[in-house]
Amino acid sequence: MFAWLIGLPVIAAAVVVARLAARRGPRAAYLFAAVGMLLAVGAAVLLVAAAGPAGAASGGAGAAAASTSNNTAALLGAAIAVAGSTIGAGIAVAYTGAAALAAMSERPELFGRAMVIVGLAEGIAIYGLVIGIILIGKA
Repeated sequence: MFAWLIGLPVIAAAVVVARLAARRGPRAAYLFAAVGMLLAVGAAVLLVAAAGPAGAASGGAGAAAASTSNNTAALLGAAIAVAGSTIGAGIAVAYTGAAALAAMSERPELFGRAMVIVGLAEGIAIYGLVIGIILIGKA
């Protein structure tokens, strides 16, 4: 589990660097593809490293360690679910809210319909919060 916590910022930094390099020109697309393949291999190695040693432990200490690992994974999953859905809802509300304001400036009678659409976009965050609560309940 800790391999992921250490490796994810490295992978994110590599993605940012590759994106910046891809803006430079068509030759940089090859660099972007190569970095993408390296990141995929690195993620696979991290996955194998994170999943490998958990099954080797035995006895009472192994069960306690597995329980702690499962709790940590559930809490980390809840955090990712809430954060991802909130970011997604923010992006969705930004676009739908701007479009709703533009439509209402021309036809004010569209207020009710526009607010329903913005509310549907905000529902994404609520779904993520529900998933986070379910995951925390399982931990």
